[in-house]
Amino acid sequence: MSPRRPPEVPGPVLLDEAEIARRVGELGEDINEYYHGERIDEITVVSVLKGGFIFLADLIRHLRVDLRLDFMAISSYHDADDRTRGVRIVKDLSESIYRRHVLLVEDIIDTGLTLSFILRNLRDREPADIRLCTLLDRAARRIAPLELHHRGFEVGDEYLVGYGLDYRQFWRNLPSIHVLEDERAVEAIS
Repeated sequence: MSPRRPPEVPGPVLLDEAEIARRVGELGEDINEYYHGERIDEITVVSVLKGGFIFLADLIRHLRVDLRLDFMAISSYHDADDRTRGVRIVKDLSESIYRRHVLLVEDIIDTGLTLSFILRNLRDREPADIRLCTLLDRAARRIAPLELHHRGFEVGDEYLVGYGLDYRQFWRNLPSIHVLEDERAVEAIS
């Protein structure tokens, strides 16, 4: 039995297509300026699947530095007693990042705990450096300290969907970012 389709619009628009496109272009220019200033000719861009792929695709169209592209996928888990939480890699990088300049691209950073795990894992591979770019930063919920090099928008604690962000795999394909507040929409796919 397939789930019922949710309503077309899950909630009010937080960031529309034009705002997102403008800011993604600005982030691309910031990244270009940094790598040009550092005289770095090639980078490895890494994104964590699934949410970041739309932002990543739009962002790399603005980059004027040669790049390699790679992906990771992670999964959160709980032990049998639900006392221990952790993260595991379910899809690892395809290529080595040893002595490479890495740009890690995320759709949204929340507590920073999962991202801290990813950064530790990547640093163990001895890249030349790692810079972090996120479209959305939920800084108010940050637990793990992180240095963000390129940040699109700071957002609040709302549940967001669209532009790659989802609720139970729905609404990733929306071109703008919406606040999911319609309880009927959530109930429709629950």
